[in-house]
Amino acid sequence: MPTLIPREKVQDFIGLETEPTEWLNIDQDRIDAFAECTLDRQFIHVDPEAAKLTPFGSTIAHGFLTLSLLSYFAEQLQIGIEGVQMGVNYGLDKVRFINPVKVNSNIRARARVMDVLEKNPGQYQLKLEVTLEIEGEQKPALIAEWLVMQFV
Repeated sequence: MPTLIPREKVQDFIGLETEPTEWLNIDQDRIDAFAECTLDRQFIHVDPEAAKLTPFGSTIAHGFLTLSLLSYFAEQLQIGIEGVQMGVNYGLDKVRFINPVKVNSNIRARARVMDVLEKNPGQYQLKLEVTLEIEGEQKPALIAEWLVMQFV
């Protein structure tokens, strides 16, 4: 169910935390496709035999692959200003890649509203702290401060 923030009460929603999204599996096909798109074919991502000999013991997802999946998870997080017609990615203030995502791991996202600013009439900037969790791991894959611009 979406979290719709009334325009006149945006400040009341700072600190709001979402429920986690559904899990998404990060398989070797997804990692390989990302490697081809970005031309980042480092062995730790695409060569399972060589990657077995590393401290990770398997291939791992690119950090930027996990970061790019914020767009996928955004629809499930569903945080918006009431009456939102459109939202766009406005950038990131901070990103930390904390724990590598090993092949065949499941990840999910959760978010916390850090700030909401009305930049122009009907144009709101949301600052979200998004955490990508790895199933069965204590430490998350990443934590990002994500800026989203919403138009109402």
